[in-house]
Amino acid sequence: MKRIVREITPINSEDVFVVLNHLNAKFDFPIHYHPEYEINLVMNSQGKRIIGDSIKPFATPDMALIGPNTPHAWTGRESEDVQVITIQFQEDFLSEQTLSRNMLQPINDMLKRSRMGIHFSHEATINMVPRIKRLTEARGFDSLLDFLSILYDLSISRNQTALSSPSYVDLYDTSKSRRISMVNDYLCENLHNPIRIEEVANIVNMSPSAFSHFFKKRTQRTFSNYLSDLRVGNAAKLLIETDKNISEICYESGFNNLSNFNRVFKGQKGCTPKEFRMQQKLIIKH
Repeated sequence: MKRIVREITPINSEDVFVVLNHLNAKFDFPIHYHPEYEINLVMNSQGKRIIGDSIKPFATPDMALIGPNTPHAWTGRESEDVQVITIQFQEDFLSEQTLSRNMLQPINDMLKRSRMGIHFSHEATINMVPRIKRLTEARGFDSLLDFLSILYDLSISRNQTALSSPSYVDLYDTSKSRRISMVNDYLCENLHNPIRIEEVANIVNMSPSAFSHFFKKRTQRTFSNYLSDLRVGNAAKLLIETDKNISEICYESGFNNLSNFNRVFKGQKGCTPKEFRMQQKLIIKH
């Protein structure tokens, strides 16, 4: 990754979680990633937030959960009252067996979705501000109980928004079906080529109509939408991580012309590939 840096976080193997309280915060850290989960609460500022391939404006207060190794950064208005509170915790802070218990299932589901970045509603964020502020001063076992309570209440909060596209963070679950896994491998290897549903159906020995029904049932996506997501996700990744020109990225992602590429990309991201790259560069600058 040319433009994305690996952050070495302060958490170590003996910690359950760490809380970083940045007063008079400066938005001077580039897009970065790390293997830990992160809850980031930004107060008294506004600007732009990047998580995965999502670049969107934010207003105060702003709170998001970012999963392991998902690139992220905030850039915003700097002033003396800007405060950023960051909570970081390791991927195995609770065992898979513990998280599978009924009582913890909402937390488990939220953590699985967090690789796309989860943005919390204004109401949920407002409710969490005093609790997260108190966590910056808490010590001992009670702080762990407060932290778990925060996680649970966030997991059941309403109007959560997934930020990045599933294809950008490889979140589509293809492990439950050998045939879907075969299809996904084929698509990723041949993304730069024209792909017809007939040839993909043939890989799993199905007719196109049977394959179309099977694929939608397994992925909750039509084949064409799934393929489009993969192409746009790949293009976004190349726009962020490389210096390749937009024409190269267009054809490398499997689009047959620039106008179609611009139209499909803007339909999914709300901006053209050129605008997307410019916004990302603005954030890198800070």
